[in-house]
Amino acid sequence: MLDSASSAMLREIHIQNYAVIENLRVEFELGLNVLSGETGSGKSILIDALGLALGERASPEVIRTGQERSTVTAIFRASGKPFWEDWLEEYGIADAEESELILRREIQTGGRSRLLVND
Repeated sequence: MLDSASSAMLREIHIQNYAVIENLRVEFELGLNVLSGETGSGKSILIDALGLALGERASPEVIRTGQERSTVTAIFRASGKPFWEDWLEEYGIADAEESELILRREIQTGGRSRLLVND
């Protein structure tokens, strides 16, 4: 259950070799952040990459042509006690009391995929 005194937000996403993106780093600020752009400018690709970092099904088809792997890293920061603290402690992940959660997803051309937490 979320504590009403804590909140978390996506602070940064780093995408490498995902679809048409070679290397992209986006930092989000406190408050409202808006993704806007022309059709085909990559807004949906960015959202899909975030989904991958959050555990959505991985397919090697998203790897940029000519590359062996794709990596998406999402960094979340919390104010107050992070709602993920208990979950991280339950699974024995170090630094569970940190106010930052880092999710890194790697996909390889052979179909192998892994999700790293606070690595």
